[in-house]
Amino acid sequence: MSKKASNRSSQPTTTAWRYYVVLAIVALIYAGLLARSAYIQIIEPDMLKKQGDMRSLRTAANTVQRGSIVDRNGDELAISVPVETVWADPKIIMDNNALAMTEHWQALADVLGQNVNKLTTRVVRNPRKRFVYLERKISPAMANYIRELKIPGIHLRKESKRFYPAGEISAHIVGFTNVDDKGIEGVERVYDQLLTGKGGAKRFRKDAKGRKIEILSEQVAEAAQDVTLTIDQRIQAIAYKELKGAVQAFKATSGSVVVADIHTGEILAMANSPSYNPNNRTNTAIHRFRNRAITDIYEPGSTMKPLTALTALEFGSAETSSIIDTSPGWMRLGGRRVNDPINRGKLSIEDILVTSSNMGTTKLALSVPKTFLLDKFFDAGFADSTGTDLIGESSGMMHDRQRWSKFELATLSWGYGLAITPMQLARFYATLANGGVKRELSIVKREASIDGERVFSEKNSQAVTNMLETVVDDHVQKAKVDGYRVGGKTGTSFKAVAGGYGNDYVGLFAGVAPISDPKVVVVVVINEPSGDLYHGGEVAAPVFSRVMKGALRVLNVAPDANDVRVTSNEMQVKRGEANDA
Repeated sequence: MSKKASNRSSQPTTTAWRYYVVLAIVALIYAGLLARSAYIQIIEPDMLKKQGDMRSLRTAANTVQRGSIVDRNGDELAISVPVETVWADPKIIMDNNALAMTEHWQALADVLGQNVNKLTTRVVRNPRKRFVYLERKISPAMANYIRELKIPGIHLRKESKRFYPAGEISAHIVGFTNVDDKGIEGVERVYDQLLTGKGGAKRFRKDAKGRKIEILSEQVAEAAQDVTLTIDQRIQAIAYKELKGAVQAFKATSGSVVVADIHTGEILAMANSPSYNPNNRTNTAIHRFRNRAITDIYEPGSTMKPLTALTALEFGSAETSSIIDTSPGWMRLGGRRVNDPINRGKLSIEDILVTSSNMGTTKLALSVPKTFLLDKFFDAGFADSTGTDLIGESSGMMHDRQRWSKFELATLSWGYGLAITPMQLARFYATLANGGVKRELSIVKREASIDGERVFSEKNSQAVTNMLETVVDDHVQKAKVDGYRVGGKTGTSFKAVAGGYGNDYVGLFAGVAPISDPKVVVVVVINEPSGDLYHGGEVAAPVFSRVMKGALRVLNVAPDANDVRVTSNEMQVKRGEANDA
C-alpha cells in the first residue's frame, strides 16, 4: 500500500445521522423560541405589560386637607391638624432581621402604648406582607421619637387629624369624623362631601433608577370648602353652661336649649346635656351622641295654649277683649273630666294664658271647627321638619286622622296628644313673634334669606305675643330679664309610657324678647327632673332668663328705654276711646 493511500484511510469520517440530530436540535430550539415569542406577543401580551407596569408605573396621590367648620364670626369649631401614621413593612423587617433590635421594639411599643409581644406578632404574622398599620394619627413629637429609633421597615406617613376646639359645648352640632376622616355625626356628616373636597393624582412612568421619564395623566385636586354655621359660639357657650348646671341641679335625665333669630330663622345656639368630648370618645355611651334638640319628642303641655288662643282669634270665634266663663271650673266631655285647680270664673284670653286655664283653653278650642283647629297645628310646623337638614331630625307626632273626640281636641289644645321636638317649638314661637310668618330654620349660613310663608295674621300674632309678656310679668317671675320686656309660656307635661302616663315630668319654657321688637326666641326643655321642683316655671324658666340675657347682650340688643307694657285689654280700651273720639 502506498503512503498516500495510507493517509487517506486514517482521516476521521463524520457519521451522517449525528449531523442531522444536531441540526434538528437547533431547529427545535429556534422553533420553541419562535413559538414562545408568538405566544407572548400575540396570544397573551397583557401579562408582560402588567409585569412591566408593576415595575415602572407609579401613581402619586395628592390628598386634600378637610375643610374647617366655623361659627358665624369665624371662630373655629372643627379643624384638621397635621399628624403622622406608623406603618410597618414585614418583608423589610424580616430581610434585615430587625426583630433582633429588642430594645428598639420595646421603646416603640412604649411610645405607642402597646404590648411589645402583640406588636411584633402583628408584624411576623405574614412576613411577606408589605404594609401593616401599627398606629394611626400620632402626634409630631411621637413621630420624631419613632423616627430616631431607625428600625428597618418601620415607616411614617403624613396624615391629618380632626380637632374640635369647642369640645363638648358644640359637640352635637358639629359632630365628628372617624379615623379615615369620614363624617359620622352632625354637620361633619351632612356636609361631608363639601368638607372633603377631591384629591388629585399623578400617574407617571419611572426608570430603573426611580427617575420620572413620562407623565401619563394628571388629575387636579379640588380644594375642600369651609362650612360657616349660623351658630354664635359665645351664645352657644352660655346656653350649654346654664343648661348643664340646671340638669345637674335638678338631677334631670337630660335637657336641651335652642336659641334662634326670630326674623331669619338662623339657629344661634343649640345645646344638649349630657354631652360628650368629640376629641376623645373612648368609652362614651352611645346615647350621648344623640342631638336631643332635634331627635327627642315631648308633649309640649301648656306651651301650646298660645296657639289655641291664636286659632280662636284667627277663626273669629273670639276677640282679644272676649270674656270666657270657665265656671264651675270643670266640665265633662264624653265621660272624661276637664278641670282647673279652682273655679277661676270669667277670664279674658290674656287671663287664660296667665292662669294657664285648661277650661278656658278647651272652650276656645271647641269654639272653632275641628278641621280649622287641626289645620292651624299643622300650619305651625308640627309633623314637619324644621329645615335644618341635620341627620336624625324627627318630624314629631301629630295625628292626621278623621275622627277626633271633643276630649281629644280639648287635650290637644293644652299640649297633649301631640309630640314635638324643642326645635319645632322654637320655630312656632319665632313664627308667632315675627308676625305670623313661618320660616325654615337654618344651621348653615346662607347667602340670601329665604322667604317665609304667612300662616297667621300679623294683628293676631302680635296680640298673642303681647299677652305672653303679661304671662311672664304676672306668673313667671323667674323668666324675667332685667332691662328687657320678655314674653313666654311655661309647660309641664307627664312623660308618656306604654298604656298611659308615668310619674316623670318634662319642664318647658318658650319665650321671646324684647317684646317691643322681638329678635330672639329661646326654648328650654328639662327632661325628667327629680325632687320636688319639676314645673316648667321652676326648672326651665330660670335657664331661659339667663340664656336670653346673655344672648341679648352678645347681640348688642339695646335694653328697652322704658320697661312699660300695654296689656291686650288696655290696647282694646284705647282703640275704643280713639274710635269714640
